[in-house]
Amino acid sequence: MNKKTIRDIDLKGKRVLVRVDFNVPLEGDQVTDDTRITAAVPTLKAILDQKPKAVILMSHLGRPKGGPDPKYSLRAVVPVLSRYLGMPVAFAEDCIGPAAEAAVSALPEGGVLMLENTRFHPEEEKNGEEMAQQLARLGDVYVNDAFGSAHRAHASTEGVARHLPAVAGLLMEKEIEFLGSALESPQRPFVAILGGAKVSDKIGVIRNLLGKADHVLIGGGMANTFFKAQGIAVGDSLAEDGVLDTAREILGLAGGKLLLPVDGVIADAFAEDAQTRVIPIRDGVPPGWRILDIGPETVKTYQGVIEGALTIVWNGPMGVFEMKPFAQGTLAVAQAVADRTQQGAVSIIGGGDSAAAINQAGLDNRVTHVSTGGGASLEMLEGLVLPGLAALDDK
Repeated sequence: MNKKTIRDIDLKGKRVLVRVDFNVPLEGDQVTDDTRITAAVPTLKAILDQKPKAVILMSHLGRPKGGPDPKYSLRAVVPVLSRYLGMPVAFAEDCIGPAAEAAVSALPEGGVLMLENTRFHPEEEKNGEEMAQQLARLGDVYVNDAFGSAHRAHASTEGVARHLPAVAGLLMEKEIEFLGSALESPQRPFVAILGGAKVSDKIGVIRNLLGKADHVLIGGGMANTFFKAQGIAVGDSLAEDGVLDTAREILGLAGGKLLLPVDGVIADAFAEDAQTRVIPIRDGVPPGWRILDIGPETVKTYQGVIEGALTIVWNGPMGVFEMKPFAQGTLAVAQAVADRTQQGAVSIIGGGDSAAAINQAGLDNRVTHVSTGGGASLEMLEGLVLPGLAALDDK
């Protein structure tokens, strides 16, 4: 990574404005999963070790509609963060303007402040220049540690970086280095595993990875579009008719690198208590039935490919893993990735549902890296430039 980090800059006596990713799930005012908070703690402790004047944190949370909404308040993260840092964390009722400026001024030397949700201002997502300038007034140095938002050109991720010395935090550095090295200089064989519902979301990723990986394993609803493109009946399975030509084109370019499921678990309803059976995909899916997981033969084939890998990137589940009858394919792939990691492979789990599946399987500590950013990791896998990263100062 050719961007400056907090190791390359003197933060002593400075007001350090940090973009974190505290977009955490809430029930009422309680944080139900603090993974993203704990992921930021090493950066925050490293900044505090440099004896800054103040540390001011900003983040978005959820998708508030056009203005403040109490159910998306970042006040809920304050007690959790305070516990992990072992010190009080103050809270500002706004992220810009008089309330934010007064809260910064009131901080004790070396104090930490959490600003209110940046998305309470519509200018955030519009990358408004005035908002970017107001945020910049709160700090002397800008640190972006929010990899999960680095693919967004927002006021708090890209705009503010134009007005202050701007460097990466340790989490941002770690994410970029893992994903970057997997894509640019992987140990081979390099196996990419792609799942999820829609091919249209991952066309660019598939194209990019076919040029870089040795094998691309496909699962989840996106496989159905490839089946349909080959003239195989998919019954009531999710499939995207609008990208069938693109799916055929990708199959033509794949040159044997792209592996599709050979069997599937089908169900007569999208429900936990549906009737299920396993069928060979080539036989087609009967009307009224749908594919909801990869089958046991596919699991065996995919396990065999994973067993030979030295670099593994996984983004997207193999089926509807939230429902127990259709979780086996995803859990089996998760176990194969974890086992291969323990034998020396580097494995990177690309955020979102894949991270949820690895956590559900209890294997998150048996893989090399679980990304905190689903959308950002997808865009990196597609080979796109992340605006929040590009805006930081070069080394």
